Amino acid sequence: MSGTRRVYLDHAATTPTAPEVVEAMLPYFSARFGNPSSIYGIARESRAAVDRAREQVARVLNAAPDEIYLTSGGTEADNWAIKGVAFAGRGRGDHIITTAIEHHAVLHTCQYLERQGFRVTYLPVDAYGRVDPSALADAITDRTLLVSIMTANNEIGTLEPIAACAGVCRERGVLFHTDAVQAVGSVPVDVQALGVDMLSLSAHKFYGPKGVGALYVREGVRLDNLLHGGAQERGRRAGTENLPGIVGMGVAIERAEARREEYARRLAGLRDRLFRGIAGRIDHVRLNGHPTERLPGNLNLSVEFIEGESMLLLLEQAGICASTGSACTSGSLDPSHVLLAIGLPHEVAHGSLRFTLGESNTDGDVDYVVETLPPIVERLRAMSPLYATYRRSSSVQ
Repeated sequence: MSGTRRVYLDHAATTPTAPEVVEAMLPYFSARFGNPSSIYGIARESRAAVDRAREQVARVLNAAPDEIYLTSGGTEADNWAIKGVAFAGRGRGDHIITTAIEHHAVLHTCQYLERQGFRVTYLPVDAYGRVDPSALADAITDRTLLVSIMTANNEIGTLEPIAACAGVCRERGVLFHTDAVQAVGSVPVDVQALGVDMLSLSAHKFYGPKGVGALYVREGVRLDNLLHGGAQERGRRAGTENLPGIVGMGVAIERAEARREEYARRLAGLRDRLFRGIAGRIDHVRLNGHPTERLPGNLNLSVEFIEGESMLLLLEQAGICASTGSACTSGSLDPSHVLLAIGLPHEVAHGSLRFTLGESNTDGDVDYVVETLPPIVERLRAMSPLYATYRRSSSVQ
């Protein structure tokens, strides 16, 4: 790609760590390296830094600092919330409810629990990827321990009716967890307004470092420990703290919240400009996800008659970084479980592209993609048996 313009449109996979976040982290790799669990001076500095970051996360989520538990990221937080409630409540129930479009950190955890004797209901979603709160209410039984529904889908960007779903659970005395990894920093995330009992987040989705995240646990919620060992995190999550990462997450989440409204407005404008440009120049393009109730920077498209992987390779040659869905499953040749769940046929689901915009993107980046993608599609359709069949059937009609 030397000499080629680079346009990064995969911010849902990860964001670059912001310079001021890196600057805040640097002293904690060297001069301020003390173990927060020790009692001497440099260790007390480290403990104060951890406490400050916990408070920063709590303020943004409208939670109490003691309700924030620091983790290695969203996957650990999801695992802890789901397994922790399941095993803590096993004597009272054995049923968990989630949706068919969750991140694999939730789906695979639920599948693991099924092998341990738990029952899991996977709620369907509509054509836009939204779950129906009334379907959730119908699925709850007297054995239901937990419901886990993501705030925003990582592939198609659809926002779920979390407050309504959490309200259903509260009325029935069932705990509610949400994976808000994609939402924090892009849309308002207030645990009191949403009414959730647990919430997962990950710093590298909002210009913080990789390998650090948090789980909000409402006071009074019982869950078993996921990691056992030392007494860190008030005895609930063992392991020496990732001090630089925790400091970086605190700075990153405050930074993200301070600029969130303007960030969302700008990204939504770029997203809409990108969709208009592509749809105006390429026929048989479908927008996946809800047209309005979606993340501001997410644009997921299906381009019919060709494969997404082929488009990605040619886009990459032009310096454009995008994806066909979740970065965690991009090595798989199977169609996206999310796109299948919203009703797309396999051949259409295979032709998906996900563009996710971020701070560095400009109108020029969008226009470059709009110029670059149509000839790629034309080239691939010229080699596509599906497109040839479609053309023949159209000419006959």
